[in-house]
Amino acid sequence: MTVRELAGALGLEVLTGETNLDRPVGSGYTSDLLSDVIANIGDDAAWITIQRHVNILGVAKLKDVSAIVIPRKLQLEEAFLEKAKQEGIAVLRGNPSAFELSALIYNHLKRG
Repeated sequence: MTVRELAGALGLEVLTGETNLDRPVGSGYTSDLLSDVIANIGDDAAWITIQRHVNILGVAKLKDVSAIVIPRKLQLEEAFLEKAKQEGIAVLRGNPSAFELSALIYNHLKRG
């Protein structure tokens, strides 16, 4: 499944245009603690977090995540989204909570 397919399947809003949408998503990880993400996120992961500061872009780049997924329709600053585009990081947003997004992404990945 690609980032584009995941966004479409779950009705997620793509906030970074065409950035990284054809990247595969092979796993998911939910955490708001940056050190935890650095230590434990898997390859080609969709990272679900409520964090919305520029430091998460550094972690996403370091760990080569497929996309950052923001729950609960939380707002992001335009400067953050521009930096994400520059770094080649897809940012998605949806209505469900982080818990619900985790389950939805897990189920979609499990089905293939």
